[in-house]
Amino acid sequence: MNAKQYDYLIVGAGLFGAVFACEAKKAGKRCLVIEQRSHTGGNIYCDLVEGINVHKYGAHIFHTSNKEVWDYVNNLVPFNRFTNTPMVCYKDKLYNLPFNMNTFYTLWGVKTPAEAQAKIAEQRAEYAAITEPANLEEQALTLCGKDIYERFIKGYTEKQWGMAATELPPFIIKRIPFRFTYDNNYFNDSYQGVPIGGYNKLIDALLSGVEVLLDTDYFAAREKWDAVAHKVLFTGCIDQYFDYRFGRLDYRSLRFDTRLLAEENFQGSAVINYSEREVPYTRVIEHKHFESAVSPYTVVTYEYPDDYEDGKVPYYPVNNSRNSAMYLKYKELAAACDGVLFGGRLAQYTYADMDDTVEAALALWRSVNE
Repeated sequence: MNAKQYDYLIVGAGLFGAVFACEAKKAGKRCLVIEQRSHTGGNIYCDLVEGINVHKYGAHIFHTSNKEVWDYVNNLVPFNRFTNTPMVCYKDKLYNLPFNMNTFYTLWGVKTPAEAQAKIAEQRAEYAAITEPANLEEQALTLCGKDIYERFIKGYTEKQWGMAATELPPFIIKRIPFRFTYDNNYFNDSYQGVPIGGYNKLIDALLSGVEVLLDTDYFAAREKWDAVAHKVLFTGCIDQYFDYRFGRLDYRSLRFDTRLLAEENFQGSAVINYSEREVPYTRVIEHKHFESAVSPYTVVTYEYPDDYEDGKVPYYPVNNSRNSAMYLKYKELAAACDGVLFGGRLAQYTYADMDDTVEAALALWRSVNE
């Protein structure tokens, strides 16, 4: 390769990098995208199994109230009208999510919003003496009371973070949304859906005409890759970029047990959460329900929280005081890097929904091309 053959080297072919590459190509810029994995799309990649788009890295539903972002993705590929209405299973009994009148009726037998509000107030009052919650458990009890906390929050949260709720900081739960209507739509956003034909179609549309190299490790030949472009967009782990100068940022990971079943409908819902601590997985995903796929088979995935270590996918940043302080140090280094842009959930050490990712990638592109 000749030096400075490209305007941008984009490290990572996930959603952030793909949106930035799409905008750069439209502006006539020469881009090279390199990706360590054997596929594009990052964590929204789908495998096609028996006519079913399987969300390889967990369930992804695109939801937003940002019409510009919704129009942006829909101009690339059509989306369906999938509405996320997950369930939660506790001791073999199913409840609706988010917490709404259907949940309260199943839990307490209350039928009116006034009855539900009174029951929640009664349960919260038992913990009124806790004015400064010292941990997540105390915070949750003051927000929702014992029944909702013990059935739906405690076990799920402890599985997700790998520690007791009494050891977790209270700020992880800032509020608990209650809906006093019989509405099982999980999101409050104006728009939601899944790309018809799966998320690969969205990524393929974004990267159409862009040069992409898969199975390519940026860090294995960093100087070579830096030399091919005038600017670099890095979307990987920010601590790795700086050779872990201040230490390693903590993450939680996931592992998946995906099964092809010779039946048409396994659970009747795209997502059912399992909130008991004794059940090792946090949810079961039945992928065909995202797109109403017609197939004599179904594919289900059991999702397990996992400790993060090298070789695993970093999913959730552990935003405690130690990691937050360490990230700010890395952020200062990043701001001083001439010719290098940082973007995406790993480079910004954050959990980001897909609409936020698209919006942030568009904003970064505009900021460097004003």
